[in-house]
Formats: sequence, C-alpha cells, structure tokens
Amino acid sequence: MRKITRRSFLAAAAVCGAAAALTACGGSSASSTAASSVASSAVAGSAAASGDTYTIGICQLVQHAALDAATQGFEDALTAEFGDNVKFDFQNAQGDSATCATIANGFVSSGVDLIMANATPALQAAQSATNEIPVLGTSVTEYGVALGLTDFSGTVGGNISGTSDLAPLDQQADMIVEWMPDAKKVGLLYCSAEANSQYQVDEVQKYLEAKGVTATQYAFSSVCQKAADENDALYVPTDNTVAANTGIVDGICRPAKKPVFAGEEGICSGCGVATLSISYYDLGYTTGEMAVKILKGESNVSDMPIEYTDVTKKYNKTICDDLGLTAPEGYEAIEG
Repeated sequence: MRKITRRSFLAAAAVCGAAAALTACGGSSASSTAASSVASSAVAGSAAASGDTYTIGICQLVQHAALDAATQGFEDALTAEFGDNVKFDFQNAQGDSATCATIANGFVSSGVDLIMANATPALQAAQSATNEIPVLGTSVTEYGVALGLTDFSGTVGGNISGTSDLAPLDQQADMIVEWMPDAKKVGLLYCSAEANSQYQVDEVQKYLEAKGVTATQYAFSSVCQKAADENDALYVPTDNTVAANTGIVDGICRPAKKPVFAGEEGICSGCGVATLSISYYDLGYTTGEMAVKILKGESNVSDMPIEYTDVTKKYNKTICDDLGLTAPEGYEAIEG
C-alpha cells in the first residue's frame, strides 16, 4: 500500500470544510451530450486494436483500508487484461478536496485515457475537470447526491459511470436494532461536508425513527464525545473523514461502553462492533472491468449503469468482547 503521513484530528475537520467548498461546485459532465463520450470510446477501441498503451489517472481522496483496496482491485483488473500496456498515474489527495481538483485538472492536461475517481470528492473534481475523458467513480455511495442530479435513475450519462459502495440503509437500521433491541437513542456521526454521508444518515435516521428509536445527527469534528455521552449507541456511515480517524472514535466510545455500528468494514475494524460489509477490492475490480470495456470500445461510458456489490454481515470480535456483546446468528468475524 502507498503510505502517506496520517493527518491529525484537527486536520480532519479541515477536510470537511474543504469538501464543503467543493460540493458546492457543479460540473457539466453529467448533463453533457453522449457525443463526446462516444468519441472517447471510439478512440479507446482503436487504441486497443493497435496494441497501444493506456495511461489511467487515479485520484484517491485519502489513504485508508477501504479506498486502498478499491484502488488495488481496479489496477489488478486492468493489468489482468492489458498487462504492461496499461500504466497508472496514481495520486493521493491526502484528504484535501482542493487537491483532488488539482489532480483531476492535471490528468486532463496530460491527456490520460481514463480517470478513476476514488471517493466522492475525487469524483466531483473529475466531473468539474472534464466532460470528454471517461470517468469512473468507486467508493461513491449515491451518484445522484454526489453529482447534484435531480433525475438520477441509475445511469449518470455523459462521460461518467462507476460503482457504488452503498449497503442497503434499511438493513443497516435493522442491524442496529438487532444488536441493541433496548436502545432508545442512537447518535449518527458523520462529516457534514460529505454529501453522501449526509444522505446516508438522513435515510438511517428515517428508518430508525420508524422503529421508535430517537436518532440524532452529529457532524464529526469535536462532537464525538457529546455523541457518546448522549446516546446508547452510535452509527457511522461510509464516511472518509471518520474512516481516517477511527482511533479517535474508538478512544472515546469503547471506554464509554457505547457500541459503534459502521457502514463499512474498514471503519468497523477500527472502532465498530458490526457492519454490513462489502469487499472494496471486489468493488474496485468491478470498476476496472468497466474500464476495460470502455478502453476496448465494447461499452460506452454514457450507457453504463452504476454497479453495486453484495453485502455480508460482519462483527469486530475484539471490541465486542470488550463490550460484552455477543454477535447474533449469521455474523462472521472480521479477519485481521
């Protein structure tokens, strides 16, 4: 895995602020005509026939286990198809949304054949940077929310497609109640600048309240202690800021005997008791297979629907043991 210097908790709050600024920016790619992406696919198909090499730009928001696994899966799928004929220009924004924009614009200037945007701010940056180069997102929860689409029905159109890491949110609410049937109050901890995180906690709040559970949102910066103090349990969606700071969450919630339920396995490994897990490696690999089809001219990015992956019930044995919790039937322990 590529190593970066881990940012401090205060810097994580700054990430939220930077992401908020980028979220307000719109791009034209989602509403662009399919003509430009048809041209891109045709050029890619011609290159495949001639045996030319491809350069793929990868913009990853930040280093953590889930995003790293998605990038690895993506690279493996393309390498399996093209071998040494594919080159990757990997750049990590180290949690800075503004850097995502710089990276994406650099990819456009250098004329890469395809951009893979790993996480929502990276996808938003790529959307703003180009409406011609094919862009595939991964580790993105809800594309309609991320790209500001009012009529999203599963296919973005233009030059954008990709894969989603969304686990069914009604099932996540069910998971919390299954583990904590007597819980009356659940805190929803997330970075308010991440549009997909806001979407997830809004939905989980709706499902929990339908079950008679009081659900309160807490924007992640200095409120983790408050969330732990005021609730019986916490829920964290697939949120990049929290994922990069699970040690802080665990350091507050485990001593307070407050279980944390997570939207993905990487967060659960760091601070959670249970999750509906997806394989981010498989998600990235699927994204890579989509890229192969685009580069070989077999598929047009504008016609490709967003793809999803199956979920598995998993639990963190170490934290469960510390909290005296027994996993319900059907959960498997997270390895490692």
